[in-house]
Amino acid sequence: MPEYLAPGVYPEEVSLRPKSIAGVGTSTTGFVGMTGRGATGITPPLLTSFADFELYYGGLDDLSIGGKSATNYLAHAARAFFANGGSRLYVARVLGANAKPGGATINDDAADDDHKVKLAARTSGGAADPVTHANFTVQLALSKLATTKALAMRQDPGTLVNSGDDYFVMGTDPLRTTAADSGAAFKALDAKSPVSIVTLSAVVRDASGAVVAEYAGLGLDPAHARYAPLVLGPTPPNTRDALTNPVVLNPGSKVDTFGLRTAIEKGAGTYALTGGSDGDGPPADADWDNALNLLLNLEDISIIAAPGSSTFERDTAASINQKLIGSAETRRAYRIAVLDTPPSMEPKDVRELKSALDSKYAALYYPWIIVANPLASTDPTRPSTIALPPSGFVCGIYARTDIQRGVFKPPANEVVTGAIGLQRDVRFGEQEVLNPLGINCIRSLPNRGIRVWGARTLSSDPDWTYVNVRRYFLYLEASIDQGSQWAVFEPNGPPLWRQVRGGIIDFLRVEWANGALIGATPKDAFYAHCDRTTMAQNDLDNGRMICEIGVVVVKPAEFVIFRIGQTTIGARD
Repeated sequence: MPEYLAPGVYPEEVSLRPKSIAGVGTSTTGFVGMTGRGATGITPPLLTSFADFELYYGGLDDLSIGGKSATNYLAHAARAFFANGGSRLYVARVLGANAKPGGATINDDAADDDHKVKLAARTSGGAADPVTHANFTVQLALSKLATTKALAMRQDPGTLVNSGDDYFVMGTDPLRTTAADSGAAFKALDAKSPVSIVTLSAVVRDASGAVVAEYAGLGLDPAHARYAPLVLGPTPPNTRDALTNPVVLNPGSKVDTFGLRTAIEKGAGTYALTGGSDGDGPPADADWDNALNLLLNLEDISIIAAPGSSTFERDTAASINQKLIGSAETRRAYRIAVLDTPPSMEPKDVRELKSALDSKYAALYYPWIIVANPLASTDPTRPSTIALPPSGFVCGIYARTDIQRGVFKPPANEVVTGAIGLQRDVRFGEQEVLNPLGINCIRSLPNRGIRVWGARTLSSDPDWTYVNVRRYFLYLEASIDQGSQWAVFEPNGPPLWRQVRGGIIDFLRVEWANGALIGATPKDAFYAHCDRTTMAQNDLDNGRMICEIGVVVVKPAEFVIFRIGQTTIGARD
């Protein structure tokens, strides 16, 4: 309470309504898996389009695993995600076993490594060409901007200046120079004497020849604000550079400003970073754990998947599925895992796969989806179609359904955008066997296209049979969690209970009005109790405020039944 010490009028602002609760987002997705390039071990950037994915993680080009080409399933899944309505995606990259970056040396004729200037890919990975594994080509060039001595003297410290046959570093006293006279020749020049400012430019291209990064105005001396080995170093000062810089410029410990300039000036100019590899096998268990932990730190993620992981050896794929489920089941994670079946599976094999899975935080989809191969347009030797795991498409459909209808609507009976076929057509009789097990089929329906035709979780608990029920409760829990943080450490008495109860009732009333809850009136659809009926004295003594909430959720009309029979004239309508 404010203090009133002198007579007067004191207007006060007070809140006369319960604290409001806002619904959290439900469509943000997190993918974990192998990509063509990209940073690892740091918080991934938010991607809002496939162009963003290409910027940070490369395109659809194949990976190189064990010296052989391998489909870049996660990149294709990201493309499918955005095509099917997804709008927010995080990707945690994992590296294959024994992955290594490609590299090149600018001055091979140097005496030793201390005097060599090297280029390397920032992260491990390589193109699918098993001969070269060249994932980047880097073009380095020295640029000389003509100016006068007077203008050159006003340049930032570390600027390299060329005067005649000599080079000087601005900001040093005396001027550091390649000559032995410590800058005397430069000082003797007239103020209008022609000189040039020397900077470095770099252009990086991927295996297809597309430019992925360009840099200009880089300095050659450590005192320069944009010192090239810093901007292009292993830990750039700019966060965006750390995520997007594809290469590292690494001078040896005895390479000074002038040695760096000489190496670049005498070098070939364009360098292929060869020898890179995406690994010779699947990523290690610890790498999957680390990547999933990165996604756990991003609280807005509500859907996770590992597109392509089902192509690994059976035990490895099963282990990754369990890791996804474990991550989704983490306390207060508020997310669901979307799992893939392996490619070319028969229904009997899918049943066996499901027998080892039981979770109310995961859903399994079958079969793989066939799309037009986007790489075939530039490479006629490639097949015109390609089979992809369904998780990328399904995650996009989750997001699309959430945005168009709401998280309470089952993400099923939805068209799979981009699908032109299925790797295995599931017949009605086969789905009668698979659906009760919680295996969500994707089917090609006459005159209705290819659609997701299942909305079940992997749970054996009948309370959590449906994906939309599971996800809607996650939405409620996360929304109430975030919207009620203000109550922590408030005095635990009736005023607090009324405030909390009022905020929850207002929130659930909106949910009922939107069609998420069943009931002719709000009283039929939900209740919220927060009083001495929900808390014993022991709870109060131990600092616990307990609010009990009950909701009547909408479940899907999975089986639409019409009872048709003969009747007679005059029978009651």
